[in-house]
Amino acid sequence: MKIVIAPDSFKGSLSAPDAAKAIERGAKRAFPEADTICIPAADGGEGTLDTLVAATNGQKIPVSVTGPLGEKVKAEYGILGDGKTCVIEMAKASGIPLIPREKLDPLKATTFGTGELIKEALDDGFTTFILALGGSATNDGGAGMLQALGLSLLDDNGAEISLGGAELAHICSVDLSKLDDRINKCQFLIASDVENPLIGPSGASFVFGPQKGATNEMVKRLDACLTHWADEVEKVTGVHLHDRPGAGAAGGIGGAFQAFFPSVMRRGIDVIIEYTGFQTALEEADLVITGEGQVDFQTASGKTPMGIAQQAQVKNVPTVILAGSVGEGIEALYQHGVVSVTSIINKPMDLEEAIENAGELLEKAAEQVVRSFFYQPKKGQLLSLSNC
Repeated sequence: MKIVIAPDSFKGSLSAPDAAKAIERGAKRAFPEADTICIPAADGGEGTLDTLVAATNGQKIPVSVTGPLGEKVKAEYGILGDGKTCVIEMAKASGIPLIPREKLDPLKATTFGTGELIKEALDDGFTTFILALGGSATNDGGAGMLQALGLSLLDDNGAEISLGGAELAHICSVDLSKLDDRINKCQFLIASDVENPLIGPSGASFVFGPQKGATNEMVKRLDACLTHWADEVEKVTGVHLHDRPGAGAAGGIGGAFQAFFPSVMRRGIDVIIEYTGFQTALEEADLVITGEGQVDFQTASGKTPMGIAQQAQVKNVPTVILAGSVGEGIEALYQHGVVSVTSIINKPMDLEEAIENAGELLEKAAEQVVRSFFYQPKKGQLLSLSNC
């Protein structure tokens, strides 16, 4: 019996590799003879760099950059095993985990450090990039990233604007003359599961601003700032970002890549599947176990469990999803090879207790899933599906 284990991280508690190990321990306790293959996954957000580097036997290069609120932070970029492909995960430089929750402020947060990561990789000679968008603390439309790469954003006095989402309102002109010309000689694959436009009710500010600390009034202000930014970008590039799908990814940095970089956007999970060998691992598999912290109606939009299940369905391999919590709207998942969605919470507990015991809870849930899935009542034993 072969089980492929491919979870995303359980944010705030377990990394994807740790989650995979916990699931494997549970599966082995239920069925010691099982052949298990662990493929930690991600969808373009936090953990994407680690997943890709580990899957390809690559390496990570430490870099000191400007954090989301202007402080220096220790970040890194990845080099895949081919030695040619560079992975930039924006959360490493501009992510929510870098800021205490009480200090989150998308009016001030900047993507400047993400631009510094890209510049460092360009200086090191890389021309092929995978850019993982997700987990950002920012709402500056990627302006800070572009400033780090030489783009000048000038106010009505001809001075460079300061950093942060609120500063976009002061842009009077965009000067492309000093933007790093190496960018146009490179290839950029943008990994993101977000298809939201830049502005409006379904745009970056309204949908993602609140989770970055934005109040209702801040959301309106940020949306107006991004609208002005999109207007200025269109003047110099001819690219209309306002309602373009994916432009709203990671506080609008998706739009910056679309307008100023030779780039292609793909679902993050599809990029992970391609580089980790997940499709090969599915050969002769009996079951796939995936999961993440929260599974709800958004999961079907292209998050890790959905992408994993879709690939498994092609090979007629059933998928079970384990989740920290299960919300509304999961029914759509059952049309894509998912046979069950199970919460790992096994008794009443608060969030802090669940986070603290996530590994043990995940392990126990995996054990029960495997016992249920491969149990043969007449003989009272576990066995492979191929023998059922």
